[in-house]
Amino acid sequence: MHTVLVCDDDENIVRALRVYLMGEGYNVVEAYNGKQMLETIDREDVQLVLMDVMMPEMDGITALVELRKKSNVPVILLTAKSEFSNKVLGLNIGADDYITKPFDPAEVMARVKSQLRRYVVLGAENTAKDNVFRCGGIEMDDAGKQVRVDGNTILLTPIEYEILKLFLTNQGKVLSHKEIYQNVWKDEPLGGENNTVLVHIRHLRQKVEINPAEPRYILSVWGHGYKMDKRD
Repeated sequence: MHTVLVCDDDENIVRALRVYLMGEGYNVVEAYNGKQMLETIDREDVQLVLMDVMMPEMDGITALVELRKKSNVPVILLTAKSEFSNKVLGLNIGADDYITKPFDPAEVMARVKSQLRRYVVLGAENTAKDNVFRCGGIEMDDAGKQVRVDGNTILLTPIEYEILKLFLTNQGKVLSHKEIYQNVWKDEPLGGENNTVLVHIRHLRQKVEINPAEPRYILSVWGHGYKMDKRD
């Protein structure tokens, strides 16, 4: 049974999410600010975090920064429609997805299941085929779930890993925002997918490119999407 940590200062939202999640068979632990979330992560075996952005004592953005120093557990941010800048900032610093309030229970469950599938696969024992993908100085050992750039191991979130793998296995092919979203998130776009993909690719470039402002590997194709430049 997977454990989901729900963190929101609104007890009604926590209660509603607990009902939805437990109805799907998940174990639920609760926190009501970012500090409590970090304390809970240290003592509980958590596979996913659902976390509000605006909270007292420690907000969700600050808590996410601290969480990413020690864990790559998937994080879905809960944001209000007016908090666009917080969505972008959250994705930039390591959030895997976001849900806008008021939320549809079906959407919450779909996004939770999608993130858990990806996280469990990346955290599982090495049962995959011994595939190694390369592009220039980038090397991905898909069996060991490790990525090296110019010989140095880098730490990627599950979303970043899947985006990089998609590019490595489709070198030279232009991939649209929609194609990337469908292949990585395993969902049909619900609106806003262009921005979601853009922010995650920006974050990925910061980890694999020498100069993210002038990328060598993950190239923008104006009006069409992105492609990975083939390199021997």
